[in-house]
Amino acid sequence: MSVKHIQLDEYLGQAFDRIPVAMVVVNQQGVITRLNRLAESTFGYTSEELLGQPVEVLVPERYRHAHPGYRRGFQSEATARPMGAGRDLSGLRKDGSEFPVEIGINPVDTGEGPMILSVILDLSERKQNEKRIHDALQEKELLLEEVHHRVKNNLQVIHSLLDLQALKIKDPDLVAMLRDSQNRIRSMSMIHQTLYQSHDFAQVEFQQFLGELLPNLMDSYGMVAGHVAMAIEANQVKLPINEAIPCGLIVNELVSNALKHGFPAGQCGTVRVLMRQDDDHHIELAISNDGLGIPEHQNLERSGSLGLQLVQLLTRQLHGRLDVQRSGPTCFTLRFPLERKK
Repeated sequence: MSVKHIQLDEYLGQAFDRIPVAMVVVNQQGVITRLNRLAESTFGYTSEELLGQPVEVLVPERYRHAHPGYRRGFQSEATARPMGAGRDLSGLRKDGSEFPVEIGINPVDTGEGPMILSVILDLSERKQNEKRIHDALQEKELLLEEVHHRVKNNLQVIHSLLDLQALKIKDPDLVAMLRDSQNRIRSMSMIHQTLYQSHDFAQVEFQQFLGELLPNLMDSYGMVAGHVAMAIEANQVKLPINEAIPCGLIVNELVSNALKHGFPAGQCGTVRVLMRQDDDHHIELAISNDGLGIPEHQNLERSGSLGLQLVQLLTRQLHGRLDVQRSGPTCFTLRFPLERKK
């Protein structure tokens, strides 16, 4: 062998030892013929202890019976590829401890015949980091769940206090005002209840929310029970909580107004709540009823009704636009941009 070839072999040998991944070379019989320094430190052996040993000494006992079959399968179709794709692989250290690994296997031709070069990545640190991240996310979800639960409970306490206050008041107008306030509080409480029961604490499933809110409003205004129907359509619409709360309050106000003023003297009819999201990332909410219309002379912009003032304020908060059709049917249509996830 020439001096040039000796220098090249020495250079390649040094490069093999200094590569920052564990590398093990195995012959056709599955015997270890070479390994680099990182492989020694990864598995806790010296080269002298591993050279000439079957590669299965680096495999946990429960997997050893299957390993020769995998090796023969690779030899019959020798192309570079990851080993055990889709499975969790483990290595076995000299001290008997196991650790997660990722292995790439490559065929190589040498002067001693075809060999298999295994590149082994120790995934212990990555798995530990993934576990820490998973635990932190789980802790955050539990915290958010508890926050929503506590907010819901606190709002229910306020609702009950208003209930007690209403029992001591004889003025029916004041009682009605307290009842309206209770309904607003219940609307916010139900949004937190929906989030508490959800797997997504950032988005409110609005069909579920409406399905709980509107029957409660019907019960609250018992004089319409039996002759006013409720229709809801909000499938697949999810809102961030910053938009769900004002939107829920708007629904509460407009449905309450329809139930209070749209169906006098047992008049029959239907209140419809329709919500959809368009392709332009906008939400359209339409609340309509086929009861009495809104008189033309009534100025909605300057209405003395707290409910309508609240609707206009919340519309501005959502950066939306509110269109009103006074009759045939009466319909309030709110359109606002959906906040995109950061």
